[in-house]
This record gives sequence, C-alpha cells and structure tokens, in this order.
Amino acid sequence: MSAPARPAGAAPDSDRHGTIAPPAGGVGRRLPVAYVLPLRWTDDADLAGLTAYLRWLGTLVDVTVVDGSPPQLFARHGEAWRGLVRHLRPDPALSGVNGKVTGVLTGVGAARHEHVVIADDDVRYDEAGLRAVHRLLDRVDLVRPQNYFDPLPWHAWWDTGRTLLNRALGADYPGTLAVRRSTFLAMGGYDPDVLFENLELIRTVRAYGGTEAAPAWLHVRRLPPDTAHFLGQRVRQAYDDLAQPVRLVASLAVLPALAAAVAARRPGLLLGAAVTTVGLAEAGRRRGGGTAVFPPATALAAPFWVLERGVCGWLAVGRRLLFGGVRYAGGRVRRAAHFERTLRRHRR
Repeated sequence: MSAPARPAGAAPDSDRHGTIAPPAGGVGRRLPVAYVLPLRWTDDADLAGLTAYLRWLGTLVDVTVVDGSPPQLFARHGEAWRGLVRHLRPDPALSGVNGKVTGVLTGVGAARHEHVVIADDDVRYDEAGLRAVHRLLDRVDLVRPQNYFDPLPWHAWWDTGRTLLNRALGADYPGTLAVRRSTFLAMGGYDPDVLFENLELIRTVRAYGGTEAAPAWLHVRRLPPDTAHFLGQRVRQAYDDLAQPVRLVASLAVLPALAAAVAARRPGLLLGAAVTTVGLAEAGRRRGGGTAVFPPATALAAPFWVLERGVCGWLAVGRRLLFGGVRYAGGRVRRAAHFERTLRRHRR
C-alpha cells in the first residue's frame, strides 16, 4: 500500500519507517506553545525515531515528556533527551487507571505556555500544523486535528476506513488534541478513570462551556502501530462505543443485518450496503482537502472496518456484562467515558 506524500516542512521520519531526515525548508520562529507527550514504554524499539522528532520539535516549541516507563527505561530516556526536552515523572499525587491521563494532567500543570498541544508518541506534527493549532487556540478552547497514517501498511489502510467514515459524519478522534491551559486548569482537568480519554477531554471542555474547533483541513501525520498492537486493540477500541450509544447500536446491528440478508438470499442488499459505505468514506476522504493525505484506495477499507466493528462491538458488550470492563494497561476499565450531560450535572 503506497503512502501519501508528506507535506513540505514535515517532521523527520521515525527510523523504524526509514531514514531519519531533517525537515525540509528549515525551521521558523519559535512558538509560545507547550507540547505535552505522555509516555509509558516497555521497550525502546522506537527511541531513535522519537529522539529525532523531539530534537526537531524542540526548535519550535517547549516540549515536556511525562514518562511513566519503568526506572531503567526512564533513565535511558533521560540520557537520550538531556537538553532537548523537559523529562518528568507523572505526579505521584495523581492516581487513575488511565496512565495517559495522569501524564497529561502532570504535563499541562507544568506547562509554561497558555497554548498546549497534547500528543501521543506516534504523532508527528509539521511546522504548519503547529502554527495552525496555535492560531486556532486564540479563538477556541480546544482544537481537534485530523490524523492520517504515513506509511500505510495493510492494517493502517484498514483503520483509515474508520477515519474516513468519522470525517464524513463529523470529525475523527485523533491521537492529539490542543487546549488552552487556563481552561484546562479551571475545569479541573478530566477524569483519569475512563478508557476513551480523548472523548472525555472533549466532553469535559464542552460541559465547562468551552468552545471546540475540529477543522477537517488540519491533517497531522501519525505513525502506524505494528500489526500485533493493531490486532490487540480491536475489542478495546470497540469498547469506546459504550460511551456513544448511537454508534454502539449501529455496530451491534451489523451482524443481524448481514445474517438477515444472507438468509433471504439477497446479495444485492449486501452489495448496496458496501457501495453506500464506500461512498460515505469517499465523502470523508474529500472533506477539507483530505485527498492530499488519504489515497483513493482507503475508501475501499470502510466496509471491512464496519464488519470488524460489528463483530468487536458484541465482544465489547460481552466484556462489560461478563467481566465488568475491558483490560487496559494491566488493569480493567469499566467506563468508556462520561456522557456530557453527566459532566454538566457534576459541575452544577
């Protein structure tokens, strides 16, 4: 599967995906932006690639890595990143089943600027993306960019079907958000005991009365996971739909609808559903200049992803009913995310 061309000025490639190269066109004026990267690694396979990105990133913004890795890895990271970033442990006063959230709470609290970018370790901003986020945060409390995978192995192609459908119906849930620090602190952060932490942060900002921008044109590169990690995430990601009842009902309806069409010997229904799904994904691909980063063949992944979610949705419901939640980071999480009306009620 071929990957889309990277925009000029993009951040360097991770060396697990090719040669590390400096960004094209040099680096412009530094931005008054804090970049918070919550991290918890069990191995350092991607250390060289992340270090190259952080070296470039630190020339543009103030970077804080909140590192919950085991002590030996934490020490190795400190050596690799000395002089490049602030390297912190998660605040020991914070607790919660979702370590990413405690890392974010620590990093935003320590941030030196009002505009804060929060990003997973596989996100790769370019300079244009950082400057766009910075401008948008002058007008809103939260910015929700749109990720695309580059490179694009088969499983990233598959998952891009989800991205395109989300874009067609509104906006995708990326591995990065940006917030105003004052808003984040005033609302008391967000709950670290949920699975779908990005949705929880978005809903908490809304419940607080904050404003959000989700520009379809703001494309931020993301490195794909390895195949084993992708496969291990399928049910966990489907569990996120427990916080989105309409999506959950739609995913649970897939298998019964498929069985009914097969029993009725109506292959035309199945073909029509597949064509409609591809058409919807193609609409998402074309939104906001998406054709520059999403190859045409990615729309064809949408029916496969819908079928996968139809299976994994039932497995996720089973995990909730039989085991009380889904396994995550060595524990078990019951709640996917709070409903916005619940967060508003708690605020009152």
